[in-house]
Amino acid sequence: MAEKISREDFRRLAELASLELPEEEAEYLRGELNNQMISIEVLESIPIDAETDTAAHGLPYTDFNSAAPREDIARQDPHRQEILDQAPELEDGYIVVPDISHQELE
Repeated sequence: MAEKISREDFRRLAELASLELPEEEAEYLRGELNNQMISIEVLESIPIDAETDTAAHGLPYTDFNSAAPREDIARQDPHRQEILDQAPELEDGYIVVPDISHQELE
């Protein structure tokens, strides 16, 4: 099968992800991604009846095979102040994080 992810495409993906990879590692990862694409194509080629419902996993969730929901208990981390002391900036007891740019990527 032909490679789906070219060297140029992989370089662009690595650039968008702000990854700096040595050439040998980049080639290894590109090969792994292409292997995953082959696996996806193989899975897509399996004929499935149109009447088959989609599922999150192989078994339906029932009372018999599902764990009971855990009790949701809010509690303060005992090391909260130590964690907050490491933050570069706080506001009203919360860590301030920089805005994320919403510009469209090419």
